[in-house]
Amino acid sequence: MTSDFIRKSVLPNGVRVLTKSMPHIQSVSMGIWVDAGARDETLAEQGLSHFIEHMIFKGTRRRSACQIAREFDAIGGGTNAFTSMENTCYHARVMSGHMDTMIDILSDIFLNSIFDQQEMARERPVIFQEIGMLEDSPDELVHHLAGQSFWGDHPLGRSILGTRETLLGIDSPDLIRFFHKLYQPDRIILSAAGRIDHENFLARVRPVFDSLAAGAPLSRREKPVSDLQINVYPRQQEQVHLLIGCPGVSVTSPDRYALSLLNTILGGNMSSRLFQEIRETCGLAYSIYSFSSAYTDAGMFGVYAAVSPGDAVEVVERILTALRRLAREPVTASELESAREYTKSALLLSAESNDNQMIRMAQQEIHFQRYIPLDEIVSRIDRVSADDILALAGRFFGGNQAALTSLGPLSDRSLFTGLITG
Repeated sequence: MTSDFIRKSVLPNGVRVLTKSMPHIQSVSMGIWVDAGARDETLAEQGLSHFIEHMIFKGTRRRSACQIAREFDAIGGGTNAFTSMENTCYHARVMSGHMDTMIDILSDIFLNSIFDQQEMARERPVIFQEIGMLEDSPDELVHHLAGQSFWGDHPLGRSILGTRETLLGIDSPDLIRFFHKLYQPDRIILSAAGRIDHENFLARVRPVFDSLAAGAPLSRREKPVSDLQINVYPRQQEQVHLLIGCPGVSVTSPDRYALSLLNTILGGNMSSRLFQEIRETCGLAYSIYSFSSAYTDAGMFGVYAAVSPGDAVEVVERILTALRRLAREPVTASELESAREYTKSALLLSAESNDNQMIRMAQQEIHFQRYIPLDEIVSRIDRVSADDILALAGRFFGGNQAALTSLGPLSDRSLFTGLITG
């Protein structure tokens, strides 16, 4: 394993350019990243980051929305974008011979979008449909409701999509002001991986991004404080969707390696404790898994399950027992070794994708200001011991540090109170 072929340049205005040469493949994956997202919005600005993501593709001074789509289709390229709590990314992947065209289109939509008022009026109902899809998907909605409860009034507790009320109050000047406030050159990263030469790529992006001028600095992000509540949301449907949340670690925490292995052992794959007990042995759930949501300064560790209403209490009890067992007993040597191999294999397999490499480079630059070689990550995974996992679980699962969110045909909060606080 090696981290060869990673190159980094910084333009005078602070825009960072990262490339990874992968000469064995034929394509180039490129992302324009902004180190800003939904948590950087004020209450009145909810949904603006995501609205901008939509509007970026709706026309520039050079291209209409239809032309943007046609030009990408004409080179057989795939393009998309996403908004998270802390980042926004506009990305594309094309055959290496079409790299110049990809750079031209992505740069144009990123730097020259006009945020036309009529296009906004057409796109707003599309986002309303997106909100409606979330509300109609209980397995997704329970995650939003749990985050809302866990993070309270902090921006991490809001929906990335915004609300219908805030979106109705947004017009073109609002988007333009917000765009210029957040999209600062020192927050922009150009990341590309594949059949690519760094100097060639740099020569093509430098003239376009070099002219970006810095604006006023952004306010510092406020660190969140978790709020461990029990919330029951009655709703007529077949299943109860449950989410148990506990404090987690930040994305840069040294404990992230131990938490990754803990997650795999508890509920991260088909051989995990929760999957085997609750689905395979007891037949209480079709879908059950654990996960970690990590941010720059905080995190949440969670377990999700969808069950019949009559089984909800038993499943919650079994999940809590599994969490507390991790805080009392070291994981077995075989569990730890299997989790290591599973995690390392997933990491190394993902490294074969230039899309994944493009994402890893940008995210590591944002969080660590350097590329972390695969050798280093694998070494850190190999150094995690059963005692490390025990200590981590003891910090987060040993006491009454769990929150619970229930969505479905149950209305009695007291069903869960004794389990959570006991």
